[in-house]
Amino acid sequence: MTEKRPLGLPSAKLVAIAAVAGILAGAAAVYVKQTMSGNGEVAAETGQCEGAVDRAAGLGTVTKGEVAAMTAVTEPRSVAGLTFKNAAEKDVTLEDFAGKTVLLNVWATWCIPCREEMPALNGLQEKMGGKDFEVVAVNIDTGDAEKPKAFLAEIGVDKLGLYRDNTMGVFNALKKQGLAFGLPVTLLVDEKGCLLGSMNGPAAWDSGDAQALIAAAVKL
Repeated sequence: MTEKRPLGLPSAKLVAIAAVAGILAGAAAVYVKQTMSGNGEVAAETGQCEGAVDRAAGLGTVTKGEVAAMTAVTEPRSVAGLTFKNAAEKDVTLEDFAGKTVLLNVWATWCIPCREEMPALNGLQEKMGGKDFEVVAVNIDTGDAEKPKAFLAEIGVDKLGLYRDNTMGVFNALKKQGLAFGLPVTLLVDEKGCLLGSMNGPAAWDSGDAQALIAAAVKL
């Protein structure tokens, strides 16, 4: 069981910290570095993602409270091609999660609100993860996996898989498309890899509001 919980997420203080940590402390690493990783652009889709806009609009009644910052997609957009590594250092894309609703979270150990948010994401996966839903948290620390692995072990995050992109290609692809402005950034993705909504900043993902949002997204 995860004992440590986020400290008052999302609070005005943590949102302010997110801005400082994501824009100032991480500026040299995230906003300047544009290392290529094989990540393609987030693609506009008029085919398989056409219905995602209407589906996203249907989540309006549950996008409130702790998850009120989740912004519904307004045009068909696929994120299925986003590429990162799994714990075995093998390439993974969101296409590998086809058939599941996915909450994709991009985080780093140097990002203070990210660190506070991880136990809540762990709690959400523990409560709702399964054949229909998964939390996919992608770490973008540069270097090897030892630092994020040690951090997750230290705080008792034991329900999330270790996914990484030390090239920061995932973040840069989302930033280019106007979906990411700092860290953490979280996307809600349907079972076809189509974007339903996005959120910049931390949230209490193990809250009742978050669980209601995920339950509604899975049923759509």
